[in-house]
Amino acid sequence: MTEAAAELPVPPEAAGEVFGDRLADAVRYAELLADAGVRRGLIGPREVPRLWERHLLNCAVLSEVIDPEVSVCDVGSGAGLPGIPLALARPDLQITLLEPLLRRTTFLEEVVKLLGLENVTVVRGRAEEVLGKLPPVDVVTARAVAPLERLAGWGLPLLRPHGEMAVLKGDTALEELKAARAALSRLGAVEAHVVQVGEGVVDPMSTVVRVLVGESPGGVRAATRKAKAARANRATRNPGGRRRR
Repeated sequence: MTEAAAELPVPPEAAGEVFGDRLADAVRYAELLADAGVRRGLIGPREVPRLWERHLLNCAVLSEVIDPEVSVCDVGSGAGLPGIPLALARPDLQITLLEPLLRRTTFLEEVVKLLGLENVTVVRGRAEEVLGKLPPVDVVTARAVAPLERLAGWGLPLLRPHGEMAVLKGDTALEELKAARAALSRLGAVEAHVVQVGEGVVDPMSTVVRVLVGESPGGVRAATRKAKAARANRATRNPGGRRRR
């Protein structure tokens, strides 16, 4: 056990309300972050004393803006934030943790297996690499991955028509949204706004930027890339262009 792990506090009362009968699994996840997560460089040791409020609960309250029984892709999942807290709080969701780095996907796979998260799949890759290969999702999430304009370029093309990107942001959320509006429009967004979630659970409340798309998530360029990926997949399944009998 790391020295940092000894600094992990007991879960606050709000954790029981958020995670319900999965609280024990949330505690185990916090322990894994404080131990293996620190040793493998996935989180900093200074984050351990505030794991519950700043990380697990801060991410889990994102569930307030996500509809029941939808598919979710957590882009750049890292140590599993927000995807794993969201999966623990909302077992009705089907969640894909998308992460390009091997050491992180290894950790994520270990956590998913240990906690028995049957509603979670780990995929190694970048958003632009899996476009057209993964089924479109209802919701894309992310936290601390990139500025909103760049993140939208990765995340919006992964959505189904009329899907939504719901990403956790900090104090600059409104400024980022204002700067990104033109780019969001080109990427097929039809509405975007900032909301606060987690009242009575986290203080300060979590800030979420919600971006809704229309019929063409990702815009024209994304549609072209999806079509190329689909053709490549068909060619792989049917080498030589031979017709199936």
